[in-house]
Amino acid sequence: MFDNANILVTGGTGSFGHKFTQTVLEKFKPSKVIIYSRDELKQSQMQEKFQQPCMRYFIGDVRDRERLNMAMRETDFVIHAAALKQVPAAEYNPIECIKTNINGAENVIHAALENKVKRVIALSTDKAANPINLYGATKLCSDKLFVAANNLVGNHSPTRFAVVRYGNVVGSRGSVVPAFRSMIERRVEHLPITDPRMTRFWITLQQGVDFVTESFQRMRGGEIFVPKLPSVRISDLAKAMAPDMPTQVTGIRPGEKLHEIMCPSDDSHLTVEFDNHYVIRPAITFWENADNNYETDGAGASGKPVIEDFEYSSGTNPKFLSIEEIQAINAIADA
Repeated sequence: MFDNANILVTGGTGSFGHKFTQTVLEKFKPSKVIIYSRDELKQSQMQEKFQQPCMRYFIGDVRDRERLNMAMRETDFVIHAAALKQVPAAEYNPIECIKTNINGAENVIHAALENKVKRVIALSTDKAANPINLYGATKLCSDKLFVAANNLVGNHSPTRFAVVRYGNVVGSRGSVVPAFRSMIERRVEHLPITDPRMTRFWITLQQGVDFVTESFQRMRGGEIFVPKLPSVRISDLAKAMAPDMPTQVTGIRPGEKLHEIMCPSDDSHLTVEFDNHYVIRPAITFWENADNNYETDGAGASGKPVIEDFEYSSGTNPKFLSIEEIQAINAIADA
């Protein structure tokens, strides 16, 4: 679907942007891939890796609506990946997190509407479901903005907005895997474990990119797409990465949960199950889809409503990765 298309990725120099760019250049023939980010060093490094004629690099911040509006001219698809994501940093710098994650989301929406972008997908996080930290709260607000934006498109605009929510990405910058790996290489005395009971959803970068690409085909507008993922125990991850290294319990960090939720029970009346993912329908209705029926997606696949009080949690997930499976997935992510 990206052949001859113009695609823009906000926060495009991040882990997702790198893998998405690599994937789209291998599988499609886009007219333009526009990397929009504020870090000139990372852009320079990315330009060395991706030098194809279709590549474009824009220095800009999602806080800057005018610059976003300029960057999105003649754009067909937008992936909004830019965000401040570190939970402790958000707790200590709440206003900065709000400016990027909420005000920035609003700016992306307005620029997409102004330029009549066809489809926009915003990347969310499991921390946006029943949030207890500021980062999660700002991403929940962002999710709501992108869902409600479908009410702003008017009768003659092609623009549609959707959200993709998934869990911890194996090996992404700032995640636990590279942190553990660095400690192992330094031969520290022990690996720090916040709580041995802690669990997380687990997804590779490639799986995340593929799911977003597929969601562009599935989306009708207003959905939150949630992939079905396995869970990992943080204690099993430590054993998988360093079987002979002892661990030390350090306690949960500010704003951190024992388990993450991607489909809250409070949204069970809105949740539809498909073969490999869930869709959380919007709580509001749009003029184009007044019956709010999302049991058939844009690609023609059919789903069914989940049971009452259904909750998709990393702690009660029926699929947990074994130590051997964690090692295999980590090896794939490193390749």
